Amino acid sequence: MHKVLIGSRSFGNIVKDGIELLEREGCKLIKNPLGRVLKEDDLIKLVPGVDAIITGMDEITGKVLEIAGQLKVISKHGVGLDNIDLDTATKNGVVVTYTPAAGEEVEAVADFTFGLILSIARKICSANESVKSGEWKRFIGAEIWGKVLGVIGTGSIGKAVIKRAKGFNMKVLAYDICKDQTLIDKFGVVYVTLHRLLRESDFVTLHVPLNEVTKGLLGAKEIRLMKKTAYLINVARGGVVDEKALYTCLKDKKIAGAALDVFSKEPPEGNPLISLDNVITTPHMAAYTVNSIREMDILCAENTLKVLNNEKLSNQYIANPQVYRAKTFQRNMTDKVGGDE
Repeated sequence: MHKVLIGSRSFGNIVKDGIELLEREGCKLIKNPLGRVLKEDDLIKLVPGVDAIITGMDEITGKVLEIAGQLKVISKHGVGLDNIDLDTATKNGVVVTYTPAAGEEVEAVADFTFGLILSIARKICSANESVKSGEWKRFIGAEIWGKVLGVIGTGSIGKAVIKRAKGFNMKVLAYDICKDQTLIDKFGVVYVTLHRLLRESDFVTLHVPLNEVTKGLLGAKEIRLMKKTAYLINVARGGVVDEKALYTCLKDKKIAGAALDVFSKEPPEGNPLISLDNVITTPHMAAYTVNSIREMDILCAENTLKVLNNEKLSNQYIANPQVYRAKTFQRNMTDKVGGDE
């Protein structure tokens, strides 16, 4: 019987499809006993004897991995791997899987991105709070129709955002290390340098993973390139933006506002950004729709079971395929030796 530690607070809490799949396969499930992101010290107590971890943003550090001697797979419920020590996992032969944005999740995040654009530009959140407090004050907002949208990262979510932008008759500038010719041909997307995108866009949206290249991608210098009337929307990772620089620019009205679904530290306790009137915030919920979570739960459970049961798993779901290939090779050699006997 495989022991599976479920750190993710989303997995199995909204829909039961993923949990039921693991239970049908006879897994012993250890659910998050703390109801919050598991810290290193928490995991050190929980991982001994565990075969798999299903994680959200839990701190799976090198120290945790060194103690988890029986661990075979870390299955990320989501995409970002910045909470996992991938190098140590790879060194220790632990397969790391994830659920790349596809289908329902892509559409959910793209919808949410435009929800944030509309909310920050038209001051919907401020107006809502004002009316509920007994006021009847009309807020002057900014138009979206026909404006310039700068999309940083044109992967699956960035593409979905671009499709929605065309419905608002927006001109789209894009920045990515890989140009997508289909976006150029079909939607008239113009790939430009990061600095040009920031200078010319009315709205800038972020759709990149957090890694060594993208960490602090937008610092003080970059943010100050933006128009004073421009808005920044971040549904990627908090660490992609220098939050101190962003706070200063927003406070000094160097840009018009920001809509943030993510922070460098979550929950953002004591983060001064949440105190600003020209910022709207949400609790990392861009992918949170019933269909999106169901899709992620099932894929996360399937990834876990395929590794535990030595079944074939596509490389598109594996962060360290070299480990999985090595395990597959070892299994095949064992099967051959067994057959010869």
